[in-house]
Amino acid sequence: MAEEELFEARKSKIDDLRARGVDPWPVRFDRTHLAAQIHAEFENLQPGEDSGRQASVAGRLATSRVQGKVGFGDVFDSSGKIQLFVTAEGVPGFDDLDAGDIVGATGEVVRTRRGELSVRTDEVVLLAKALRPPPDKWHGLSDTEVRFRQRYLDLIANEDARRIHVLRPKMISTTRAFFDERGFLEVETPVLHPIPGGGTARPFVTHFNAIDSDMYLRIATELYLKRLIVGGLDRVYEIGRIFRNEGLGFKYNPEFTMLEAYQAYADYTDMMEVVQSLIQRIALETTGTTKANFRGHDLDLGGEWRRITMCDLVSEATGTKVTIDSSVDELRELCARFEVPVQKWWNTGFLIGELYDKVAEATIVQPTMVTDYPVEISPLARLHRDDPRLVERFESVVCGMELTNAFSELNDPIDQRKRFEAQAEARAHGDLDANPMDEPYVEALEYGMPPTGGMGMGVDRLAMVLAGVNSIREVILFPALRSESTDSG
Repeated sequence: MAEEELFEARKSKIDDLRARGVDPWPVRFDRTHLAAQIHAEFENLQPGEDSGRQASVAGRLATSRVQGKVGFGDVFDSSGKIQLFVTAEGVPGFDDLDAGDIVGATGEVVRTRRGELSVRTDEVVLLAKALRPPPDKWHGLSDTEVRFRQRYLDLIANEDARRIHVLRPKMISTTRAFFDERGFLEVETPVLHPIPGGGTARPFVTHFNAIDSDMYLRIATELYLKRLIVGGLDRVYEIGRIFRNEGLGFKYNPEFTMLEAYQAYADYTDMMEVVQSLIQRIALETTGTTKANFRGHDLDLGGEWRRITMCDLVSEATGTKVTIDSSVDELRELCARFEVPVQKWWNTGFLIGELYDKVAEATIVQPTMVTDYPVEISPLARLHRDDPRLVERFESVVCGMELTNAFSELNDPIDQRKRFEAQAEARAHGDLDANPMDEPYVEALEYGMPPTGGMGMGVDRLAMVLAGVNSIREVILFPALRSESTDSG
């Protein structure tokens, strides 16, 4: 039967129900147990044994069948499946139910002779009539386009989708517990910014009518959080939505969740401990292990992670010794050999950074902290204590994908102004991702910010790793999609 015919057939049942005085969408139902609670509480019930205990369950009817004077139905709720064993003579009305209907039932918990834990009842109550059938007769939903555009169907049909989207809230609650236990204060900072800053990305622009001014959806929370460090809140963190007007890809979505945390009187070595401990705890508490399989690789997030400087990693990946002393000509030649496009105005720092991005980062598989970046590509990190051509910065990377970015924060307002001016020059050369001058932030630094370590983590990317999925769209409930007329799926 075609979908529209099924729709009309189900609509006709509504008229029949109402003619019998049955409301197809009653107001409420008193549920006492989830399916998982019944399975846990009565796991020792033997085949053919009655429990003598009553339970009320509710959920979506997946399948139903009538055998003589009894009926059976599989009902799914948010925790799993429970079988209904319907015993009223002729099971009146039960065979009128359709797959996808929301139903409720009250009865004794039993285990059938075939060993299926069930709720034995003489009445199944319709709680919400489903006018459209569930996808693919409960055998799963594989159409990627439908899964992302109609996530509710994905959650109905695919157990793995439900697993992934239960994992994320556990990650968030674990993150909060981790920082709360360490004396951090969770705060909220503005989503609308007068100046986009704190990251290298293009912002979304909107207009604030009341003050007749353009505003920007935040590309990072960093510059506001560091203002709080200036104000004397020594340990702060925020888990918030970030917006970057960039392309779509397996690890990119224009709206995503970022954790940022800042600790006064700390540096980037302290942040290395924070990042490693945080991710290991999240992994253990959400999946029960620090092992993961991601993009075809078996990962071990436990133990001490490898630490290697950016220059050393580029040297490994290219087979050529690269240092901050390498000449521009040598680096340009190396870029040409690896077909890395460059800009004419780039100096040593930019060239090393580009070689890392285009050649070296992809060689990383196991969790690695890449340290000591060139100053030119790190406008918000403090100068390295041993070499002012570098900064105290690291990124943690797995399978060629950045998970975290962290610094010893730049707290010298004179140096910060110079960095912003250098970024403005880069923008003049066409780098639209470069940071604009942020005079109010520099002014805040002029009041004095203590030595500070900071870190940012892409929550969605870590969720990808722990869930073992290859696209960020799998871990965001409602990902950004192209219009239906242009999206190829």
